[in-house]
Amino acid sequence: MSNRFPFDAVIFDMDGVIVDTEAFYQDQERQFADELGLPVGDDEILALVGQSHQVFLATLVDWFSRAGRELSGEEAEREFRAWSALHPCDYPSILNPGVAETIDELHARGVRVALASSSPLESIRAVLAACGLEGRFEVVVSGADFVESKPNPAIYRHTVECLGLPVSACCCIEDSVPGITAGKRAGLTVFAKREDRFGFSQDAADAVIDEIPDVLTAACAFAG
Repeated sequence: MSNRFPFDAVIFDMDGVIVDTEAFYQDQERQFADELGLPVGDDEILALVGQSHQVFLATLVDWFSRAGRELSGEEAEREFRAWSALHPCDYPSILNPGVAETIDELHARGVRVALASSSPLESIRAVLAACGLEGRFEVVVSGADFVESKPNPAIYRHTVECLGLPVSACCCIEDSVPGITAGKRAGLTVFAKREDRFGFSQDAADAVIDEIPDVLTAACAFAG
């Protein structure tokens, strides 16, 4: 087995991979629904883990509709953003261990680093700025710019095109079923950051890693 990193680029997901936001979002959505009197079950909130921004907006519209308020996606998003601005996330406190160090090591080895997240670009920039990761990714792509984001593979195909590399030369780090599915459909080797809290399977990934730095050694198993 070679110790050389066998991929020319690593594409990071953001939520759940760079920052451990999924549990925060679960609590935030529960509080939002409760405070606004929206009839939302815990299973519906759990189903949003890893889903695209487009799916989240459609879900918000449905929640408001059930409460007797017919809002457009833009109106629902505006109301959620106004509420969430009063309940901000402390992103640095939930930065996953070893993310910055792993990016530095990949750069040191000449490996290119990109980010492909289903979150809106504004949210991506806010997370990167708060966590001191601005300028660390050569390519940053938001799934909100596509008709469909993950599990649709378009976001990953576009990111690979931006890098100008063959898909076989790239891998991605994901955590959720939509993200893993998108990566596999795009033809990428997918490493899944282990996630045991939400009851979904990561079996479709090529390998599961416990922490982000583990990708540096786990990838060596794929060296030719």
